[in-house]
Amino acid sequence: MDTATIASIIAAATPLVYAVVGETITEKAGVVNLSLDGSILLSAMTGFAAATVSGSILVGFLAAMLVSMAIAALVAFASIKLRLDQIAVGFVLTLLAADLSSFLGDDFVGRAAEGVQAFDIPLLSGIPFFGQVLFSHNLSVYGSFVALIGAYVFLYRTRRGLELQGVGERPEAAFARGLNVNRLRYIYTIVGGAFVGLAGAAFSLDVKLGWREGMTRNFGWIALAIVIFGGWNPVRAAIGCYLFGALQVLALNLQPTFPGISQILPILPFVLMILMLVLVYLDWFRRLGDRYPAWRRILASDPPSGLGRVFVRD
Repeated sequence: MDTATIASIIAAATPLVYAVVGETITEKAGVVNLSLDGSILLSAMTGFAAATVSGSILVGFLAAMLVSMAIAALVAFASIKLRLDQIAVGFVLTLLAADLSSFLGDDFVGRAAEGVQAFDIPLLSGIPFFGQVLFSHNLSVYGSFVALIGAYVFLYRTRRGLELQGVGERPEAAFARGLNVNRLRYIYTIVGGAFVGLAGAAFSLDVKLGWREGMTRNFGWIALAIVIFGGWNPVRAAIGCYLFGALQVLALNLQPTFPGISQILPILPFVLMILMLVLVYLDWFRRLGDRYPAWRRILASDPPSGLGRVFVRD
């Protein structure tokens, strides 16, 4: 596999990295945002429409983030304040956002727009192999690197990150230590929504430049699956994103060779990702983590203890 192919895999996986980082933060806080598929669709449409009308890529990304943050806020409000089932709320918002993207985006189908411009990072882009693979992209891709590293450092190397994990793991204990559990859940659900909005804009303004109905359909479900596959660890989840990107690029490259199965190859990455998700829940996979404690953090796939559970102050 040459450097150009590896670079294309990293670029193709960028929107998923944003979505997975966002959902990991949200679920670490104990909230399940199941609206990802619809949120990505609506934010992709909004980002493209805003960038087209304003002529600014930055405005497009900001608009996409705001729309997705609004949806995430609805998820948080319905689950925290109204105490509704998070799964049901997520499904409803997914359908609503998808329909809104089709209705509101009809005037923008097929319209041309300028995408995110690529540029090489001085000095770093000249490094053999790594220069072309990592440092010859655009701000959207570079931003995904920052989001990934920043999320990992925040979650595992800062006090605020440890508090976030405490809210998702043991909300009662976190409250006893003086943390406002529900306020933090609001904040981190909305922050996670902002990253999901970045994912949508990264699709329509970079990876799949343009807008058409349903252009990102099913990627939200894949992002949710990758979060589970990654054991709620952003770095391990990012590996799942790049693996999925590799499968997509492989399917695209195989289409000219196997034109007779051109309808099957595009869905192959989705099937393989589902199979890998099943793999991490097999007993022998879990026993492997128990047998080798040093590998436990890499192999563990246990969700936060308080995930999906409403916290009520007595």
